[in-house]
Amino acid sequence: MRLRPVRTIAFFGLASLAAVPVSVARAGTEEPTNIEASVGLASDNSAAVDLIPASENAELGLQSGAIAELAQSDVVETLGAGVASWYGPKFAGRRTANGEKFNPTELTAAHRTLPFGSLVRVTSSRTGKSVVVRINDRGPFHGDRVIDLSEAAAKEIGIKQRGSGTVDLALLQS
Repeated sequence: MRLRPVRTIAFFGLASLAAVPVSVARAGTEEPTNIEASVGLASDNSAAVDLIPASENAELGLQSGAIAELAQSDVVETLGAGVASWYGPKFAGRRTANGEKFNPTELTAAHRTLPFGSLVRVTSSRTGKSVVVRINDRGPFHGDRVIDLSEAAAKEIGIKQRGSGTVDLALLQS
């Protein structure tokens, strides 16, 4: 699997002055050096915004591949293998167990016990492809299935056509 670098991420908050601690490792050293970066945002932010590099294809949100780039090596716990399925189109727009509307184009999933907001890497045993999903619903409640994926997540790992497939699960964040 080839990872693409994240090009642009910008956060705008209510604070007019933010100090962010950053750890930087210099080439040839193993010890990170702590520095503090201060960013002042005046009432007229146009000058500060002009300094932020723009990317035509930068997206904020849980779109295909974006989470995977951020959390590939942060496995908290290996959850094991099982059968994954995906939500049919009739669920689009319905409320999930955490109260948000189900969107089949987002990388989300249902799990019986993991906390809402948990990030889980789902890897197809057949294709070897992985996707990182956010848990926002409860289920699946059908047979031996361990996770229900959104349509986008199922397509990403190659189980959409078959309807289900054997997967390995790894908890990245809860």
